[in-house]
Amino acid sequence: MNHKPIRVGLIGLGRMGQNHLRILSMLKGVELAFVADTDAAHATRLGVSYGVPGVSKLDAMLDTTDAVVICTPTVTHADYICMVAGKVRNIFVEKPLADTLEEANRVACLVAENGLNVQVGFIERFNPAVQSLKQVLDKSARVISIDFTRTNKLSARITDVDVVTDLMIHDIDLALYLNGPARSVAAHGFAQGKMIDFASALITHENGRFSRIQASRITEKKMRLIEATCVDMFVDCELLRKEIIISRQSEIRQAEGQPYTISAVQEAIEVRPQEALLSELQAFVASCRSHRSADLPGVQDGLAAMQISDEIHKAVAA
Repeated sequence: MNHKPIRVGLIGLGRMGQNHLRILSMLKGVELAFVADTDAAHATRLGVSYGVPGVSKLDAMLDTTDAVVICTPTVTHADYICMVAGKVRNIFVEKPLADTLEEANRVACLVAENGLNVQVGFIERFNPAVQSLKQVLDKSARVISIDFTRTNKLSARITDVDVVTDLMIHDIDLALYLNGPARSVAAHGFAQGKMIDFASALITHENGRFSRIQASRITEKKMRLIEATCVDMFVDCELLRKEIIISRQSEIRQAEGQPYTISAVQEAIEVRPQEALLSELQAFVASCRSHRSADLPGVQDGLAAMQISDEIHKAVAA
């Protein structure tokens, strides 16, 4: 069936915004309506490159737009969502949903009142390694705990948010996605001034599972790891290399007069190659046509992650 193209406007043309621009420009069924940035010259330059209007003010650009993608600094997310909500129903906003829990609640109320279709940019859900990991865990006899490790050295381009809002928020969402709603949160961390640069959190989930999350941007080594302890296996998932290794205890033997011998088997899971951002934006476009997946991170997922982030901030500051 032939569909009318979805006209998508892109707000924010920094590094992440330009990644979105690259993908949006080649998506089938998508027509770029405009690109916008507070730097008018930058917006004009990129607009010319992609053959679309490049603007610094939205104004009438929203009148003929079906959807918007917001890739602006975190502190502006809530304001931009409120700005476009009156004219555009379909909104994609990069993570996190807002800068503060108060603003996230304000956005959630606005979305509910206006029946908006909002997707939050938790891109790791679309990492093919995470998708394969979820399939493995769904078949486990019982998941006990999942450990998440995410480290990066401090980036000169990120100065408005700390490590919890910048890095850990991804794994907070994954913890909720894989282990379900949280019952309690405990955390500690290290801050230089008002900025938290290292944080460690323990989430106890309503189903009895645990999530241990560690995030650092004072570590020179870049790591993206998920390790799951289950009653029937241990799973190593490397998100950067997109590798999954399952270690299973196969059998225990005891010869007469000899100690126990434990035999283990390792299994590598093949992960299909796929660019996560492409999958993420394809899912958003499909949701604009009312084909919304149950796994799509919406405003309530964004709000749940912000609630836990707020608890972690308070625990570290205590």
